[in-house]
Amino acid sequence: MKIVIGFKQVTVKENDRFSPEGEPKKIYVDIDETICFFPDKRLYTLAVPDKDNIAKINKLYDEGNIITYWTARGASQPSNKKRFNEYKSLTEKQLVEWGCKFHFLEMGNKPSFDLLIDDKTKRIEEI
Repeated sequence: MKIVIGFKQVTVKENDRFSPEGEPKKIYVDIDETICFFPDKRLYTLAVPDKDNIAKINKLYDEGNIITYWTARGASQPSNKKRFNEYKSLTEKQLVEWGCKFHFLEMGNKPSFDLLIDDKTKRIEEI
């Protein structure tokens, strides 16, 4: 990939943007509409796991990468501790029931957005 720094064009190797070879990569994975989907209304209790997508993430875990599930569940009402704790309990239970392998679960601090643009993003279909 070629990028321009000032007026100088520089070639950057794809792997230079990631952890050095042999080091575990820190991988953040969204939950809703990535490893689970909703048959009708977007109610977390109705989420249906996508076993193929979960298997892709579990493979990354098995390869030694550090997996953090990162969700906006509970972010819309950060001051409602009871509601947040209910979301957290439900989410932890779902991840375990669905057979998800992971190191960390981050909740409540993910911004709500319609589109994420970043040089290191991939859709689950690209893994």
